[in-house]
Amino acid sequence: MPYPQYLTAQEKLEQGKQALDIPRIVVICGSTRFMADMQEANLRETAAGHIVVAPGCNMKEPHALWATEEQAEPLKARLDALHRAKIRLADEVLVVGDYIGDSTRAEIRYAASLGMSIRYTHPEVNPLLDGAAHSCDNCDGVDPVTCLTAPKES
Repeated sequence: MPYPQYLTAQEKLEQGKQALDIPRIVVICGSTRFMADMQEANLRETAAGHIVVAPGCNMKEPHALWATEEQAEPLKARLDALHRAKIRLADEVLVVGDYIGDSTRAEIRYAASLGMSIRYTHPEVNPLLDGAAHSCDNCDGVDPVTCLTAPKES
């Protein structure tokens, strides 16, 4: 007698989205220095019929919620965890801007580890082009611009 095949949490989420006829969900990633570009991307993705989730706080701008180091440190950690949850919820990642810092690079690697589709408003900033050694089974290193697998750590 075969054992039942239980669905993973991700498979359950996908089934729920299909059953509820949820449109494609796009998560916007990128440096908050590009908040205006993120708003434009949000507008365009929404007009295309997608649900958009994006960063909600710009800690580069002064605000009472992160005015001190004691406030900013734990908030940054919570926001990072929240954004990873947004990535898990989404069907696709859209990286906005012509610069990718460490946080965005980590988000891209996280999304790639989940097998997610990743698009770039500026494909030339794909972290796979930054001189990092690239090796994967998806493209055999031939086309790192469109490859969705993060480079292996050296």
